[in-house]
Amino acid sequence: MNRFAQLALAATFAAIAGIGSTFAADYPARPVKWVVPYPPGGTTDVLARIVAQWLSDKMGHPFVIENKPGGGNNIGVEYVVNAAPDGYTMLLVNPANGINTTLYKNLPFDFLRDIAPVAGLVRAPNVMVVPAAFPAKTVAEFIANCKAKPGKVNMASSGSGTSVHLSGELFKSMTGCNMLHVPYKGAGPALTDLMAGQVDVIFDNLPSSIGFIKGGKLRALAVTSAEREPSLPGVPTVAETVPGYEATAWFGIGMPRATPRDIIDKVNAETNRALADPKMRERLAELGGKPIGGTPEDFGKVIAAETAKWAKVVVSSGAKVE
Repeated sequence: MNRFAQLALAATFAAIAGIGSTFAADYPARPVKWVVPYPPGGTTDVLARIVAQWLSDKMGHPFVIENKPGGGNNIGVEYVVNAAPDGYTMLLVNPANGINTTLYKNLPFDFLRDIAPVAGLVRAPNVMVVPAAFPAKTVAEFIANCKAKPGKVNMASSGSGTSVHLSGELFKSMTGCNMLHVPYKGAGPALTDLMAGQVDVIFDNLPSSIGFIKGGKLRALAVTSAEREPSLPGVPTVAETVPGYEATAWFGIGMPRATPRDIIDKVNAETNRALADPKMRERLAELGGKPIGGTPEDFGKVIAAETAKWAKVVVSSGAKVE
């Protein structure tokens, strides 16, 4: 490459960098769409709306939640992957994104490649819940009940490939419980049928179930984290009955790859300010969520580690897409 070509190329890269910086200086200049790949009412939706309110208040333009359920989370993800990389379309990243990398064989995208990590939000345990009238009151009693009528206990989930689904598959593989998986298009409809007694158990993300648990409409048998959860005093862990069992959910923000780094950093910084706010931390703690925070690279490491972890569970449990 001759000297003039080198100078021209350098000028082009400088111009592109300048455009990114200009975008970031004015960003956001209009409403930002935040895609939640589930129906309203579940953990992803509740969490996104809490954080979106903060971002809207602090960044000067609305961060608008758009629910795009279906395809085991993949419809919403594909929409964001194909959106313009200008910072005006975000994704609520959740465990299904890591799980689906192994569970689905022919996805039209590569999540680790096509979605840029922006910021971690929270990590939360799942909770094993049954209808208030369900006969079992402990994990041990549930296992006994399940083994007494193999294949007759229905295990709901918020969709194939979710941490809710895989937490149940892990429980099945570690206990020998033969349960029929019943996937729903989100936690909202699953919990409605659970309260009505149409299904028997769900390993739900704690934030979407905790209100029903505290309201007496559902009974929590155990949380799936390694330690007990302060927001549910007195509720044991699954591991206290099934040694070695542990599963937690994690959530964050992603954008299409090639989104200008200055824009990613701007959203990351404001998200970290939100997670450091005492009132926000209190609100998240009420839902059982513990802030993740950190840099985009920090959240990228969470995504990579969780993708590898759940790949092992998918393979060992033989989980399938219904």
